[in-house]
Amino acid sequence: MEQRHLGRTGLRVSRIGLGTLTWGRSTDEHDAADMLKTFWEAGGTLVDTADVYGNGEAEYLLGRLMDGLVPRRDLIISTKAGSIPDPDRRVDGSRGHLLAALDASLARLGTDHVDLWHIHAYDPNTPLEETLQALDLAVSSGRARYTGVSAFCGWQLARAATWQLAAPGTRTRLAGTQMEYSLLQRGVEREVLPAALDLGIGLLPSSPLGRGVLTGKYRHSTPSDSRGACEHMAPFVEPYLDDTATRIVDAVSTAADGLAVTPLQVALAWIRDRPAVAAPIVGARNAQQLAAALSVETLSLPDEICRALDDVSAPVHRYPDHDWSTL
Repeated sequence: MEQRHLGRTGLRVSRIGLGTLTWGRSTDEHDAADMLKTFWEAGGTLVDTADVYGNGEAEYLLGRLMDGLVPRRDLIISTKAGSIPDPDRRVDGSRGHLLAALDASLARLGTDHVDLWHIHAYDPNTPLEETLQALDLAVSSGRARYTGVSAFCGWQLARAATWQLAAPGTRTRLAGTQMEYSLLQRGVEREVLPAALDLGIGLLPSSPLGRGVLTGKYRHSTPSDSRGACEHMAPFVEPYLDDTATRIVDAVSTAADGLAVTPLQVALAWIRDRPAVAAPIVGARNAQQLAAALSVETLSLPDEICRALDDVSAPVHRYPDHDWSTL
């Protein structure tokens, strides 16, 4: 698998990443082992997890598999901290919480460092400089090699990167930012993507298949074994089952028919090759689904198909992004 630099750093990652959101919950150890081995044998390196996935079980499971199945040195381990199971707060970006969470992640993973450590979300109740100091301490102590953020909007990303550039003695710069991005969700193109390009920060799209909808499996009904049929996950899928999404999925399916490939391959190839994107994070439920995603490695979409998909999925950006001169 092709390896790409993450932003303007020396860190190279596989251009498809493996997500572990369901590990320790709906994905058991057997399926996780099959996926990790399939991913590794295909040349994949970037494995993304978080301290809250499965209440820590995803990290623990990944650590066990690295211990006996796939060599730690062959993987780029990315994890996140900051989300907390508190309905009144939900995010804790304090230095104390973040560093304690990192230590706990390392213990579960059975390693002395992670390759990439993300702040899971912006915390409006903690000074941003305190949160960023935790990133710097993680790198200077050797517990993280590179750092990033997740779910930061454009101004938050730009403010964080600018503070790092201006603060004396800061040893780390943001390498990546993780955001939902797909043909069904192009909101990051308004501010996050331009900021990432300008600042040299690599984009790691989550839900690159539109929460599974872009595979086409929901076109006629909801499969009984899908997330859309799961009581817990159905609200996650439902926003992408409207008329707008249907038009986009139909266009993806038409393109796939013309290329003699699958809708999954078309949607994943489109997002993989967008500006600033380093690696879409694919959250497969089993090795068969993962193998289908990894098959996109040999596919490059023709320019005319990319333009057609761009047009049918174009987000509406008005003032102040467009049409300001006519107001």
